[in-house]
Amino acid sequence: MVLYSFLLLLGISLAGGMESGIIGGKEAKRNSRPYMASIQNNKCHTCGGMLIREDYVLTAAHCLNLDVNSDLDNIEVVLGAHSINKVENNQQRIPVMEYIKHPLYKKSNEQDLSYDIMLLKLKNKAKLNKFVKVIHLPKKNRKTPANVKCSIAGWGIKSPKGNEASDVMQEVKLKLEENSKCKGMWQHYFNPEIMICSVSDGKHAFCKGDSGSPLICKTIPQGLASYTFDGNCTNTVYPQVYTKISYFLPWIKKIIG
Repeated sequence: MVLYSFLLLLGISLAGGMESGIIGGKEAKRNSRPYMASIQNNKCHTCGGMLIREDYVLTAAHCLNLDVNSDLDNIEVVLGAHSINKVENNQQRIPVMEYIKHPLYKKSNEQDLSYDIMLLKLKNKAKLNKFVKVIHLPKKNRKTPANVKCSIAGWGIKSPKGNEASDVMQEVKLKLEENSKCKGMWQHYFNPEIMICSVSDGKHAFCKGDSGSPLICKTIPQGLASYTFDGNCTNTVYPQVYTKISYFLPWIKKIIG
């Protein structure tokens, strides 16, 4: 059975779309996360991401299901935003010129969720200032310890049962879970070498619309929001899963030089 069928049986849901967002969080301080990017299709927010170079944004691979780069006409990245429903003076709206998914990610059947990572090449370089900044990636691949307090931010609904997205960036604090517990629940679909996960406390979570948003641990981005359980982002049984950024450093450096 392919993983996609398994996910449907389990009720797994990728965190893309605008059905819901940061749960149990609060409004982020304005421009406190200048690396954050809103990935938009036809001016509508679909995913989060982060600026890692003036001309590259890192996000989750499942955020774009396009067949060829010619379909990119309506895909843009918005930088420097606090409210994504307003035209703020600090915002920079830049078209996406090319998307590069990890070669082992297979969108056809979602059986390679462990390679849920993608680079977006921007048509123009971002202008760096106090509102728009590059975030530095981990220096090397190393094990991420459990119980470390991290945070994640994004634009989305503040309640699992809500139906209206938040206008402003929300943030929430999360704690990393032990890999053994993640693997115990997700079985062989969780690979601790290339994934990390967070504690399911039923109160704090990322959700749909927050795919690709970076999980920040002690100022360093350690993960990209990838998938959760059945859209029930506050599920207390299945930990939420992130792509482990440090594992993919060689691939990232190969692409961006």
